[in-house]
Order: sequence, then structure tokens, then C-alpha cells
Amino acid sequence: MTHITTHPIKKSDLGFHGNLFGGKLLAWMDAAAAGFASEVCDTPRMVTKSIDKCIFNKPAREGQLLKIYGKVLKIGNTSLTLKLEARSHNVYSGKQKIILTTNMTFVRIDEQGDPISISERVKLKYDLENYEENNSY
Repeated sequence: MTHITTHPIKKSDLGFHGNLFGGKLLAWMDAAAAGFASEVCDTPRMVTKSIDKCIFNKPAREGQLLKIYGKVLKIGNTSLTLKLEARSHNVYSGKQKIILTTNMTFVRIDEQGDPISISERVKLKYDLENYEENNSY
């Protein structure tokens, strides 16, 4: 998986129980995934279509880093599906724990907001059989 972004978890990011607020995490993941989708598809015009089931596996705490990783799963005619993983990173031990894993789908749009095709060049670049062989984790 590709490391997309890192966020320090601050007091203002916490919910009532002292853990990272789930809504904050989802916002970070959506923003990171949108940037990654734009990078993959060579266009800034990518919008969120769907976020699959989200199960919060472990809490993240203040002082940890939240690292978001992504991987291309599928490229369709107008859409792109990514696998995303959010991990808490303990700055003292370097250990990471998976907080959340989900799939997100993005659609390429034109100036009016209508779906348009993802270029063949992008599809060839991310030919998933070759892509997975060269970028396995």
C-alpha cells in the first residue's frame, strides 16, 4: 500500500471518551483518498461516490500519528475504487495498529459535474495484474 498522508492526533481531534473522533477520521480519509484518486487519474476532478462499510477496530489517542495508506483496487470507465487503511502510529515504539479499513469509490467529472471517462493511459498504467505484482505489500 502507498502511504498517502499523516496527521498528528491533537486534543481538538478527540471525542468524549478521549479517543480520535470517528467523524474526524472519516474526513481525513475522504480528503486523503480524493487526493490519491486525483493523483492516480491525473485530474483534480474526482468526487466521492461511495464509502463502504466502516468498522472502527481500535481507538487512536492523542499524541499518536494517524497514517493513511491507499491502494488501487479497480479502475472502471468513469470510476476508481481504492482500498484505504488508517493506522495509529506510536511515535515512541514505531508500532502501528489498523484503526479502520474501507473501500472508497471516486468518479471523474467534467466542469458541469457529469461523469466522464478515465483516460486509457491511466488504465494501462494501473493494469492491476501488473500493478499488484510490482506493488505488493
